[in-house]
Amino acid sequence: MKSVLITDVDNTLFDWFNVWFKSFSAMINVTSKVTNIPLAQLKNEIKLVHQKYGTAEYSFVLQELPCLLEKYGTPEKIISELDEAIHSYRSERKKNLMLYPTVMETLLLLKKKGVKIIAYTESKEYYTNYRFSKLSLDGVIDIIFSPEDHSIPKYMTSQAGFKLDKTENKHTPRGEIKPNPKILLEIISSIKAKPEQCLYIGDSEMKDIAMAKDAGVDSVFAKYGNEHFKYNKDDYNLLRDVTHWTDDDVERERKIKEQNKDTHSELVANKFSDILDFFEFGTYKEYP
Repeated sequence: MKSVLITDVDNTLFDWFNVWFKSFSAMINVTSKVTNIPLAQLKNEIKLVHQKYGTAEYSFVLQELPCLLEKYGTPEKIISELDEAIHSYRSERKKNLMLYPTVMETLLLLKKKGVKIIAYTESKEYYTNYRFSKLSLDGVIDIIFSPEDHSIPKYMTSQAGFKLDKTENKHTPRGEIKPNPKILLEIISSIKAKPEQCLYIGDSEMKDIAMAKDAGVDSVFAKYGNEHFKYNKDDYNLLRDVTHWTDDDVERERKIKEQNKDTHSELVANKFSDILDFFEFGTYKEYP
């Protein structure tokens, strides 16, 4: 019997990579077309900005590219002159941002049963909150644990945050990333639960599943969250080209893969609702 569901977010609740690729590639291609600046130069400068802010989703990336500042002079002018590129990004994001099949109905069923639903993500708060709002997850998820936001440029202070009405935001420790069983256990402790009450679902065996196992938490591998890499391998090259990962991050990832190469989940979900076949769920009650 499980009374707490802890779910990864990106590529577990929705196809993060597809949303990112469709919107980002549209923006960068239009930017290159309008400005006549080669894609290679744009990618090189974008990568440095992404590394500065620790995310490949930095909303103000165009306004901080040296080549565009040289061409247009100010961030405000860049926004004005590249309105088509910005619009193409937003259009593709709106078109492709959707929950995986069975996610919403499963979450609502668990909610009706009294299950505590927690989200644990490495995406920063602003971007996660935006997506939760658009995906109607505000209030369906009880608490989101995520990293704090990066700083916001002074000329964009009106966008200093994106708040949810019902879902509570809590932050993971600065610089801490998955797989970290200590953080997972701290999340469980913070809601006055015990590991045996909890089920964790995520799309990465080497991170999500390895972390859950080390924390003594039952887990399910969201295999469906890896489908885009199977069929669109070339698309991933764009993310590599503009990644926010530093050389140290790449080396850390290599070590994680090596350490957890033999970690596999006994329970594999081909759709989110498969968790209902693996476990019984009931009303969450705090431990004293």
